[in-house]
Order: sequence, then C-alpha cells, then structure tokens
Amino acid sequence: MQFIPQLRFFLAQDLPQHSRLPLQVASLKMERMKQDFALGHVEVAMTPQQRFEEYLQSRQKRTTRQRRVIVEKVFDRHDHFDADQLLIELAAEKHDPRIGRATVYRTLSELVDAGLLRTMALGGRAVYEHDYGYPQHDHLHCQQCNRLIEFHSEELTKIRDAVAREYHFRPTGHRMIVSGTCEECQKARRRPTRPLDLI
Repeated sequence: MQFIPQLRFFLAQDLPQHSRLPLQVASLKMERMKQDFALGHVEVAMTPQQRFEEYLQSRQKRTTRQRRVIVEKVFDRHDHFDADQLLIELAAEKHDPRIGRATVYRTLSELVDAGLLRTMALGGRAVYEHDYGYPQHDHLHCQQCNRLIEFHSEELTKIRDAVAREYHFRPTGHRMIVSGTCEECQKARRRPTRPLDLI
C-alpha cells in the first residue's frame, strides 16, 4: 500500500523527540498495518468469461467475438480504467473486425449489470474496477493525479454494521472513497524552488 510510508514518516518525524518510537518498532507496526489493510482472496466457481456468457444467455443475447475480446482484456490484469483507456488498448492490438466505441460502452454496461465490474464516478468520468471474485474494499483517491489506492479495513466494516443495526438496516455492501493527495503529489508540491524555476 502506498500510504504506509506516509505513516512511517509521520511516526519518525512528527512526534515529539521524547515520544518517538524506535524506527524498528514503527516499521513492525507498519508491516502489521499493511497486512491489516491488504485485500483478501475470494474463491469463485466460474471464470469471468463463463459468468458473462451465462449472463448473456439469461438475457437471450449472443456471445460475440468482440465481447469475448473485451472481457479478456478487462480481466487479464487488475487496474482501474475508463472506457477511453480500454478503447486505446484495444485499438493498439488491432483486432479485426475493429471493436467500436459503442460496443465497448455497451459491453462495459453489461459487465456492470452482470456483477463482474463496478463503476464509480471520479473527476467527471466513469471508472471501472473488478467486482466478481474481488473482495470488499475501499479507496483513497488522489485529487491531483487521479490515482486510486485500494485498502480493506475490518474496523470500517464493524462501524458500518453497528450503524446498520442501530437503524435496523440490512447492509449488502458499501463503498467509501477518501479524497485527498497521495504521497508522490505531496512530495512534488514540497519540492524546493531552484533558481531556474524562477525564470
């Protein structure tokens, strides 16, 4: 996780001299926190391709080669992406027949409906991420570079469940996006001014 070094910096630099933890103890605590916030593993019975084909059959829709290529591209790695990024990657692979913008948008919408992808609005654009076979998690969103950092917290889940119990509410999930500035963007802003920068 990228926010762990920020915590280490805070513990090592910002505490008063008499209350600083030894760096080794702080490092051990950070490793434990890193494990606490790590995403777990979810077992699934079908591949995303099989699950999508099952969804399409239930809607009396065909499984086309273009749809298969899109699902394969989306699930060959785990990244957050938008439709334009996916279009650029597909165009670079020069699939024949060419996969059009409408097909990509329609297929992404179907993948969301099928429970394979989740969508979230960030900075005026729809961003997609894996949902099927992926554990419940939350995000840190850097408003400077639009980077998303995933994390899981049992404490947040406990708070959610406690609030739901108080209101006699049955939660099925949650989504939390913490907005702010990532470590790299903070460092870029703190860069010392050099004489050449003033020209």
